[in-house]
Amino acid sequence: MANAERDFIVEKVKEVLAAPSCCPELKEAAQKYLDALDTADEKAAAKFLVAELEEDVQSIESTLAFFSSDAGKAYFGAEKAAELTEAAKKVIAAGGKTCFCPACAAGQAILDKKEALL
Repeated sequence: MANAERDFIVEKVKEVLAAPSCCPELKEAAQKYLDALDTADEKAAAKFLVAELEEDVQSIESTLAFFSSDAGKAYFGAEKAAELTEAAKKVIAAGGKTCFCPACAAGQAILDKKEALL
């Protein structure tokens, strides 16, 4: 993989780690990948990371469904859930396919480069 591409991926992995919306399993996979850089375990860690990202990065449709649900309103509060619902609708209107939270946005950027990563 080219250095610029690798730097991009590493930066996005760090963004995933820093995202408040990142689940513990994805944080573990991201940290394992960073810890494995330049070691014999790097490819295995990359595969683990990609598998976790494929499981965790949410579609904008599922995100919208959660924000507008009773569970979303209970989790975020009615006002914030309404704001997030509107934001999700704007993402859909603009042609977006993925949740716009920091973890999903960075995660999708990594998945877009998964061929280089693997």
